[in-house]
Amino acid sequence: MEKYTILTITGSDSTGGSGVQADIKTISALGGYALSAITSITVQNTLGIQQFYDVPGTIVSGQIEAIINDIKLDVIKVGMIRNNSTLQAVVEAIVKYGPKYVVYDPIVYSSLGEKLMTTEVIESIRQKLLPLCSLIIIRKKDFDVVVGDNKEANVYFLDDNGMHGMANTFSSAVSLYLSKGFSIEDSISKAKNYVNQQQVITSDLKGRSSELYNDFLDYIEQYHTSNSDVAFYADCLNVSSRYLAQVCKKIADKSPKTIIDDFLIDKICAKLKTSTDTIQQVAYEFGFLSQAHFAKFFRKMKGESPSDYRKNI
Repeated sequence: MEKYTILTITGSDSTGGSGVQADIKTISALGGYALSAITSITVQNTLGIQQFYDVPGTIVSGQIEAIINDIKLDVIKVGMIRNNSTLQAVVEAIVKYGPKYVVYDPIVYSSLGEKLMTTEVIESIRQKLLPLCSLIIIRKKDFDVVVGDNKEANVYFLDDNGMHGMANTFSSAVSLYLSKGFSIEDSISKAKNYVNQQQVITSDLKGRSSELYNDFLDYIEQYHTSNSDVAFYADCLNVSSRYLAQVCKKIADKSPKTIIDDFLIDKICAKLKTSTDTIQQVAYEFGFLSQAHFAKFFRKMKGESPSDYRKNI
């Protein structure tokens, strides 16, 4: 059986839903063989991208050259390009080796709306890469940003439904069908059919943020009188403090510390309203080391002293 080889030049998505991982899955599923050159490594999960490591341009160039020197291919698919050194490596390779087709899927924004390229890089892409592309697969909302008034560009507008990795899947499928000898128009048609089938049988990867958020609240209920440290609760949940912060931001639009403090002050206020305990007794009950520390926290949260609050009830 003949193997149809595609070189995908793009970033890595550790969730597997986009990037080189999605390209490899799609190309393999359609009977092709995916070769790759990684441009960026992302630190991400279902809540978004936290960090990038952009692979040096010389390494990107080395990856491309090692593949093309050794393996004959007709199609290069280009995805995430975040800096000019990577762009230069890609452009030089295309000019030097002259593949029959270059399919470009501009990765301007993540599925969560994070901007992934600077204006400077986008301008360089317009001038240097777009003229070399056989097909540019782009969302309508990104057209003016990337293509602008480049009238020579062969553009296909992707009907983006917001599904993470949809553009990767579609552009990889187009690239695979081009390598099989289909025209650009037929490749687009076949890729559309493939993507529609995939949307029926698959769904986006779902994280455990809702479950974890509820567990976080349960732990606060359990430990609020003894601990108000975010790291403590992250350890209880066996996650990083950064991930806990992402979860709280997504679900409550608050930081974990704010949620802890809000919960604590509500419990304290209820105690002051219903109990005859002294302020000092209340302070010690809720884990404060001194009445002064308690009063400082209370004033910060409520704008008055515990004593004044109790008087004004």
